[in-house]
Amino acid sequence: MKLARKLILHSPVSDEALLDGFVERCLRDGVSLLAIAGPGSPRLEDIVDEIVVGDGSEPDRFLCTTSHANEPFEDVLNMAQTWEAELGGPVKEIRL
Repeated sequence: MKLARKLILHSPVSDEALLDGFVERCLRDGVSLLAIAGPGSPRLEDIVDEIVVGDGSEPDRFLCTTSHANEPFEDVLNMAQTWEAELGGPVKEIRL
């Protein structure tokens, strides 16, 4: 099943080793926004960004990421819902 275009990843994750495959799936499925919410989210955002950029040899790899360590979940959800509002589509929560 294809991922939604707008995702909220809950932090912390159970196993950071799962991030590589998850990020590749996000890229393959055309995810537009990966908002990371919860404690440690800025660090996870950096890890995700490094996976997306890789060695820099594929400039067309892109995924917008945001981190929200101290924001209420409702605020993060509202931001994600308004992201690309003209395209519609649901926001899905992810727990790894």
